[in-house]
Amino acid sequence: MDAKPQRAILLVRISDDKAEDARGVGRQEDDGRALADRLGWGIAEVIVENDTSAFKRRKVQLPDGRVELRTVRPGFRSTLDKLATGQCDGLLAYDLDRTARDPRDLEDLIDVVESKSPHMPVQSVTGSLRLANDADITMARVMVAVANKASRDASRRVTRKHVELAAEGKWNGGGFRGYGYTRRGMEIIPEEAKVIRDIAAWVLGDPNHSLNWIKNELNRQSIPAATGKPWNSRSVRSVVTKPSVVGLRAHKGEVVAPAQWQPILDRDTWEQVCATLAGRTRNVDLTLKRWLSGILYCPLSGHRLTSGSAPNGKYRYWCATPQGGCGKIAVKGAEAEAEIERQVLGLLTKPRVLQRLHTLSTSEVTDDARRELAEDEAQLKELSRMWARKELSMGEFREARKIIERRVKENKALMTASTPRALRTLLAGDVRAGWERLTPADKREVVLTLVPEGYVVQPHDRSRGSKFQPERMKPVGKAG
Repeated sequence: MDAKPQRAILLVRISDDKAEDARGVGRQEDDGRALADRLGWGIAEVIVENDTSAFKRRKVQLPDGRVELRTVRPGFRSTLDKLATGQCDGLLAYDLDRTARDPRDLEDLIDVVESKSPHMPVQSVTGSLRLANDADITMARVMVAVANKASRDASRRVTRKHVELAAEGKWNGGGFRGYGYTRRGMEIIPEEAKVIRDIAAWVLGDPNHSLNWIKNELNRQSIPAATGKPWNSRSVRSVVTKPSVVGLRAHKGEVVAPAQWQPILDRDTWEQVCATLAGRTRNVDLTLKRWLSGILYCPLSGHRLTSGSAPNGKYRYWCATPQGGCGKIAVKGAEAEAEIERQVLGLLTKPRVLQRLHTLSTSEVTDDARRELAEDEAQLKELSRMWARKELSMGEFREARKIIERRVKENKALMTASTPRALRTLLAGDVRAGWERLTPADKREVVLTLVPEGYVVQPHDRSRGSKFQPERMKPVGKAG
């Protein structure tokens, strides 16, 4: 008789933990431990994937440099690694669909199971996951294919339902609670509505009442934001400018219909507040400072790295957890910029690259496309305002938007395919001297022209200390 695993992994997962109390995975763990006791298995580790989808996929950097869609499940990947290396000797789960809903994930698990002879033991509480023989494996493949189809059907229905609800001006009931309204029913909360009206009055009443002043005043009065946390400038702006407070329904950032709930602000006040804050924004320096933002990618989560403060007081690029990143990849900011600069200037010394760029740079099409794009984007904003003021019908709004968005898409494609103005200027004289004169935004544009897919930042080799490791910066695509 085969030995019973004594270092098994218990994998528990729930895709949506709306209550944020982890009770779903807790129940799975209880049932899994009970099964282990009945089977005589020993549990070495419980790997928890709480609020983690086994269906939704994101762009992920693969070891060979390719970027493809994959489910992002660090817990599941850790499970496979520990089983493959022999650190653990069996797998327990609650159900097959708790383990995998993507056929590719199941195949990776099958590869690990079949690499051992006899097959590595796999069991589930419901009995739906067994990989002991060919029949079990075939059945698992069929069931995962069915589960994947069910997830796709559900995703399509939910997406279509959200579009329908938006067009009818109804609230979808999901996401975070909007300040001023209840989560269900979008009923006005009087105390919060008063705060929104006070913010609007402050914005319109005194030019010295900046967003920073307003957030300090709210925090001084111990008025919590919707999350219960202190206010910041961004949350102040958000609560007073979002379309919902004036009774408008937005979908994916665009107003699409009058809302079926009561407004907190009247439309004239709301438009004045939005216009006032937009005018103030123009006086703020929003120019790009960290030019590798949006260029560097995390190989673990597929997220773009963003700039932020490092513990030593300097700046870094990291896979920011507040934006949904894994927080595991970070690189020193100044050193990373210096390395990418070295690589870019190296590319610009290659004759073949220079010949190709000079050929592209003879056309003025990019400048025309950029000018038209700016005009079209401004027209889209004006179109939304006209619809909000009821100067256009929904049919007129949609038809006009369709025409403008088609031009926007064409011009963006044209700009991507052509050499940008910054690079044409750079090629007109001494490349190295010209690079030093470029603004951060222009440097970013040059890098994306030469390496359109950006760079992936590999994990830091801690065995070599904390010194910057330039070889971590790998181009995703081939340049030159």
